[in-house]
Amino acid sequence: MQITEKDLLEKLKINFGYDSFRLEQKSIIENILAKKDTLVIMPTGGGKSICFQLPSLFFEGITLVISPLIALMKDQVDSLKANGIPSTYYNSSQSSEEQQQVFDAIANKSIKLLYVAPESLPLLQNLLNQNYISCVAIDEAHCISSWGHDFRPSYKQLSFLKKTLPETPIVALTATADKATQEDILEQLAIPNATKYVSSFNRENIALEVRPANNRVQQIVKFINKRPNDSGIVYCLSRKATEQLASKLKQNGIDAKAYHAGLTFDERAKTQEDFIKDDTQIICATIAFGMGIDKSNVRWVIHYNMPKNIEGYYQEIGRAGRDGLPSQALLFHSYADVIQLRQFIANTGNREVQEAKLDRMKQFAEATVCRRKILLSYFGELIEENCGNCDVCKNPPKFFDGTVIAQKALSAIYRLQQKEAMGTVIDVIRGAKNAAVYDKNYQTLKTYGVGSDTSWQHWQHYIIQLINQGYCQIAFHLNNVLQLTDFSKKVLFGGEKVQLTTPVEFKKETKVTAKEKKSKTKPAAKDTLFERLRKLRYRIAQEEDIAAYLVFSDATLKELENERPQTDNEFLAISGVGQRKLEVYGGEFMEEIKTFINEKKRGRKDTTLETFQLYKEGFTIDEIADKRNLKAQTIFSHLSKLYLEGKDVSLDEFIEADTLKLIANAKKVLKNEPTLKPYFEFLGEKVPYEQIRIGLTILQKKRL
Repeated sequence: MQITEKDLLEKLKINFGYDSFRLEQKSIIENILAKKDTLVIMPTGGGKSICFQLPSLFFEGITLVISPLIALMKDQVDSLKANGIPSTYYNSSQSSEEQQQVFDAIANKSIKLLYVAPESLPLLQNLLNQNYISCVAIDEAHCISSWGHDFRPSYKQLSFLKKTLPETPIVALTATADKATQEDILEQLAIPNATKYVSSFNRENIALEVRPANNRVQQIVKFINKRPNDSGIVYCLSRKATEQLASKLKQNGIDAKAYHAGLTFDERAKTQEDFIKDDTQIICATIAFGMGIDKSNVRWVIHYNMPKNIEGYYQEIGRAGRDGLPSQALLFHSYADVIQLRQFIANTGNREVQEAKLDRMKQFAEATVCRRKILLSYFGELIEENCGNCDVCKNPPKFFDGTVIAQKALSAIYRLQQKEAMGTVIDVIRGAKNAAVYDKNYQTLKTYGVGSDTSWQHWQHYIIQLINQGYCQIAFHLNNVLQLTDFSKKVLFGGEKVQLTTPVEFKKETKVTAKEKKSKTKPAAKDTLFERLRKLRYRIAQEEDIAAYLVFSDATLKELENERPQTDNEFLAISGVGQRKLEVYGGEFMEEIKTFINEKKRGRKDTTLETFQLYKEGFTIDEIADKRNLKAQTIFSHLSKLYLEGKDVSLDEFIEADTLKLIANAKKVLKNEPTLKPYFEFLGEKVPYEQIRIGLTILQKKRL
């Protein structure tokens, strides 16, 4: 069968809701459908998943997806099912009955995609043949390479796939891989001739910013308070730091949770699920959190500590703004972070490579030129113009003649005989009266107190610049003491001028008293159409027990707000709306849009009362829906609300007595489960959601 571009675009719209392909998606999909091995390097949020998910709809057999994280498989499968694509996962968390159902689905070819962790592949050995498997997709493929930033030994076994399935196309996908890692991926997977697709790494919607790590907690509190409804992740270097920061944020009235490997599996799973479903807005996490999460409405990522390499930093900030809307990446940088990271690296393999990568990360953090240029050039992508969306572009650093400052600092290092670290050097320059100074009689030195009029943080800022410019250096092997270089003499004795930048000042947050905290309330959310659609999305997601962004992304909600569609064709034209989502969610969202428009025209009016009036006049559900230009399910929602409010509405006429008994029994077994999806599954997916909603409403009113 010849697959045309029209066929591809039709599936893209029906199942994913998009009218056109992004980046190199179309070429990649065509290459995979031609059964060619493929390497895809595409930024997070660039649409990697569609590259193997869409071809799966055309293959006769199953697309096997190797994914590193068991905890995320359900989320990924839920996303596919929300788009009308039959799929499932296989892992050790399932019961033997559930695993048998997976085997049956593979044998019957009743699913299109199967997600599995590399550790579980041996258990599928009998099914790993070309009668069942049409394509193999290896997600987060950088995990296979020891040159990468997140090497996982379990990925090493994947080299057998090409030998087992020689005619089956293998697709390796990752967001972050430099040239050495790319070549290693191809070699490890035994696909040396795979077609390479390296898309632009430029995520223009993410604003990049780096700040000194002074008063980090206060800065983070202020940052979050400016974005009260936004989801975000704060990455920390240690487990302890995640818990301490989450606790401090809570003390400031911010709902945040910690996530790290020291928590139990159930605790991690619950925290992750709460974040995905928007029940928790902020996570303070180690780097173990986030890989594979498709949550599209993360609006910001903060690095409490500096990452150890640019690959890790790039992948982590990529978890913000996957929907293409404006997002922020804020990195805090400190001298202490560099020292700690060097200690981590000291006993690892590839030490020289890891140190070089840390140096590049450090250079990025300390840059005085466009940060995006540095970031992209690391991955071999060059741009001519400054980005205009990083802190350096928005607020170019101000240089001044810092020669005298440099002479004071270098002279202090010299008089301390190059035996002290930065902290003590600054204490001597500022004339500190502490034990570190007095125990060694440093108060007698000529340079003692020569810089007392300059703050500690400013001196730190200046000395780091002197290190970057090569006028002094850190001897990491000698307890991080500062030493002079050959360039030092030019400043001290040769009259060389030194240019330094002024540090950016951030106002310290004033402390809020306990009484003020108690009385302080969050500002009410503005009554915008976006906010109403966001609340509707959250309610639907709660009922169906899925992540809110699986209903619609923030980008789709924004377009709905702007375009305000009121017919099926108009709604279907929105990016992110496919045929299935139109059928399942279109009615309620269009009703919310119409209600909002009408309220703004004639002032607030309870739209359910219009439905009630027509109901009392004896019109049927379909007639009311037709008169009000709404979906029947929306009318049922109105009547349910009126019924609970005590209005004269008889819901019993819309549900069979036997069906109500089934729902009542399910309610007992499920122990009053508040969401609808467990009922739908418990009842064998034979009772529609609308009937379940009506039944539960009746039982709630009758207190059964």
